[in-house]
Parts: sequence; structure tokens; C-alpha cells
Amino acid sequence: MKSSRNGEVVAITGAGAGLGRATVRKFALHGAYIGLIGRGEERLEAARTEVEQLGGRALVCPADVADAHALEHAADRIEAELGPITIWINVAMATVFSFFTDIPPEDFQRVTEVTYLGNVNGTRAALKRMQPRDRGTIVQVGSALAYRSVPLQSAYCGAKHAIQGYTESLRSELLHAKSRVHLTIVEMPALNTPQFDWCKNNLPRQARPVAPVFQPEVGARAIYWAAHHRRRQLYVGFSAVKAIWANKFIGGVLDRMLVSAIAGQQTGHSESPDRPCNLYEPLPGDPGAHGRFDDESRRRCLQLWLVTRFFSRQPPA
Repeated sequence: MKSSRNGEVVAITGAGAGLGRATVRKFALHGAYIGLIGRGEERLEAARTEVEQLGGRALVCPADVADAHALEHAADRIEAELGPITIWINVAMATVFSFFTDIPPEDFQRVTEVTYLGNVNGTRAALKRMQPRDRGTIVQVGSALAYRSVPLQSAYCGAKHAIQGYTESLRSELLHAKSRVHLTIVEMPALNTPQFDWCKNNLPRQARPVAPVFQPEVGARAIYWAAHHRRRQLYVGFSAVKAIWANKFIGGVLDRMLVSAIAGQQTGHSESPDRPCNLYEPLPGDPGAHGRFDDESRRRCLQLWLVTRFFSRQPPA
């Protein structure tokens, strides 16, 4: 089997759109072979075409990350056709914009199954293959919301808190086993992805990210850097850093301040009650990596630039 240009085989969940799609492009530019995991086969095929246009190779693996057996099958295919997985990146997520009391139990469960248990399932699949070889890196895509929740996204925030919790337990277990498998988590700020157009929204107005907003390529650069440096954790954006640290000292004050985030997560445009969402089934089409907030989204992140250069002699490409 011919190996990738840089010897890397990367599995990425949620690879068809948003941050996952931007991450696919980042790794493709560096010659990795990429297993594309997600629900929307049309989007995954478009991502595969992009990888090939960049001179790489990709394998489309349609799977719902909430289905542990489907992820196992995807991992088996990637290793059989591309080679041993060296990096596994858990990106897939789902969310509901709603007041807590307006979220049906089945919707809350579904967000948890995709965002939290999908992450657990991906990590299990990766460890099953990496631990016997005693090498490999797992990148968890976290969020500042894992530390400081905001209103209207209780299901998503709860899932991100859960990812933080089990990852820390697992990290200690790997240290106990003297494993060389590296586990890192990247805490993201608000990103301009298509999720705001296809998430389930029970609010009267269209959903939006809390400013400041960054382009998904910023997150992809952070993921690529974290995958190649043995850092425990990487924060992205001064906004994420401020939210995480402020919650340690003035959590009660933030409870009151974040009441403003109810309006800050909605645009001035009315939401259609008939708009389809992707919570249970993927929507058709290929939106790519970006959402509709290009005009206000930042393409660079000074904080990430400073951190990655201060802690390493190898700057992110």
C-alpha cells in the first residue's frame, strides 16, 4: 500500500462541512490521507474531490457518530484502504437553540448522543487501534462553552462539559498505562459555520454565533497544530480565554451578564417554523465550511499566533 506524502492517515468526524471541512482541507494541503466520516454523503464526496484536487487521497465513510458500530466499521475501512490511523479528530456536533424548558426530551437526547457520545465513540475506535501500536494522537474539539455555558444552548453546553470531563479521566488512565498515545483538546471560540442555518431552532429569530466570530480556518489551524505538538490543551481566541478564566472567579457575575447572550444569539430576521434541520437526518446540498457571517468573521487570531509560537519552535503552517 502506497503511504501518504507525510506518512499520516487522519480520521475526521463531521468532515463534510463547517470546521470539519476546513480541517480536511488543512490536512490535505500537507499530504495526509484522510478518512472522511459524517452523515451527509453528498458533502463527503465534495470534500473527497477537494482533497484529490489538492493532490491527496480521501476515503468517504458515511456514518452517524452516535452509532458506535458504524464508527467501528468506518475505522476498519480507513485502516484497510489508507493504512494505520495516526491522528483521529472528533469534530462532529449537533445543537438546538432553545430555552431549556422548550426542548423535547428526544431532542436533548439526540444532541447528547451526537455531540458527547459521538465523541466517546470516536475516541474508543481510535484507542482500539492506537493503543496496541502505542502511538497516535486524538484531538478533541472542545469549546469555551465547556467551561462557561450560555443560555439557549443547554444541550450542547452540557455535552461539551461532558467531553471535558471524560477526557480528563481518560488522560490520567493513559498516563497510568504509560501509553504513548497523545490526547489533546482544543477549546474553540464562536466560528462561522453552516450549523446556524441547519440546527434545530425553537426561537422566533434566526440563530447566530456570539461575537466575536472567527472563520473555521482559524479552528482548523489550531487543530492541525495541536495534532502535531504534545500539548494537553489549546485555547483559541482571547474571547475563549476570557470566558474560561472569568468563570473561575466571577461565575455569578457572568450568570447575570450572559442574559444579554439571549439576544446576542439571534439575528434581527424571523425564523421560519417550517425550516428543515439536520438534527436527525442530514440535509441535502454542500454548504462547505463557511456560514453566512463572512462579513464579520475574523480570518486571523492573534492569541493563537502568540501561543503557538511561544510554546513551540515549530510554527503552524
